[in-house]
Amino acid sequence: MIWFIAAGSAVGGAARYLLGMFVQSRVATPIPVGTLLINIIGSLILGFVIRWTMDTATVSPKVLGMLTAGFCGGFTTFSAFSFETARLMEAGDYRRAAWYVSASVTLSILATFAGFALARAVLAAQRTL
Repeated sequence: MIWFIAAGSAVGGAARYLLGMFVQSRVATPIPVGTLLINIIGSLILGFVIRWTMDTATVSPKVLGMLTAGFCGGFTTFSAFSFETARLMEAGDYRRAAWYVSASVTLSILATFAGFALARAVLAAQRTL
């Protein structure tokens, strides 16, 4: 099991780095949009995977660990989020820091629910086939 989680974490961490650098290099803003997007996408993926596995037995415990604790754990960036928020606050940019925290939490929770809904829709479509 641990090797599945480690493999998922390695892929998630590499994906986080690549996507974060890609997004941030194309967006001219002092708000860390790359990290925000990664946390939202990670929440969507985690919500989808958890709901999917609750409603179907097609995912083994090893694959579940690889996708959740591994990939999503390596992909999402709470430590980076915390650092970037602290950096904004240290610079006295409390308004941007508050916006960033609010957007990160709200959009990530909404993305998790979107993942739930997406998994339900896919499962419902499969049942009609």
